[in-house]
Amino acid sequence: MQLPFLVLSVAAAVLRVADTTPPKLPEPLPDTTVTTTAPPTESVEEVLVEAPEPRYVAPNRRDRIGRVWAPVLINGKGPFRLVLDTGASGAAVIQSVVTRLGISTANARTVRLQGVTGSAIVSTIPVDTIEVGDLLLQGKHLPIVPDAFGGAEGVLGGEGLRDMRIAIDFRHDEISIMRSRKQRMEGGFTAIPLTFSRNGLPTLEASIGTIRIRAILDTGAQVTVGNNALRDLLKRRRAESGMTEIVGVTLDVAQGQVIPVSSLHIGRIEVRGLRLTFGDMSIFELWKLQREPVLLIGMDIVGSFDAMVIDYPKRELQIRTRGGA
Repeated sequence: MQLPFLVLSVAAAVLRVADTTPPKLPEPLPDTTVTTTAPPTESVEEVLVEAPEPRYVAPNRRDRIGRVWAPVLINGKGPFRLVLDTGASGAAVIQSVVTRLGISTANARTVRLQGVTGSAIVSTIPVDTIEVGDLLLQGKHLPIVPDAFGGAEGVLGGEGLRDMRIAIDFRHDEISIMRSRKQRMEGGFTAIPLTFSRNGLPTLEASIGTIRIRAILDTGAQVTVGNNALRDLLKRRRAESGMTEIVGVTLDVAQGQVIPVSSLHIGRIEVRGLRLTFGDMSIFELWKLQREPVLLIGMDIVGSFDAMVIDYPKRELQIRTRGGA
């Protein structure tokens, strides 16, 4: 009997860098500069006061990569703080949520869970409803996954989002998931066309220099990861890079090569000062994306924006950079 299958693209931040120097504290995140080629508008000086601990939307800081959490009700209880993962096929929760829901795991169904770095067989729990904003899912089985989400209580994947508009505001610590009316884009945003793969992955065109890339928007990944096909096209010398380890949602560890990249273009937006991780990740094999240059755009890039809208029916990604366009 073939087990049900669920893909979660959540990957923890880079844990260790292979080096011959003595151990030291993690270095601050490199400064990431984001610019657009849209005509400049009049700027207004602003003073931003950040909360000590964001409730749902955390921007990048020098000592911490951002995250997007959604306040989700399960069986009417909660809200539980789940990582919004646009690269995942469904939702999942950690054991503490199961305990709070009071659901028995005796005779539980199992599912094969596929993460960025590997797969595992995990138990599931039946739930009647999953609710956040206008999203309502009914009669689902949620996998129970390890607690590897940096304070979150699980994952909210792309299931049910096909007619939704997700608005993420890093400045004001807000997220909304509402039914799309294909409304006009607000001022100060830059629109980037989206396409969706057979698996529902939000995909956009990007480039590094003259290399055209298929980029997948992956809000569940803490770091941006490229496949080896892209790494080989960059033709970087080994001396310019370092090795690192990435831990996926299944707790499998994969080796990655960290390479500095001067700039990445996403539509009219240019992101500079990046250190991208490349490797033969299990998820690329699952998606059959080993041969063409592919990049999973994670929260190290997304969290450097001021606000972002994913409008699924409009097939559009809208980005507002910090300080405006």
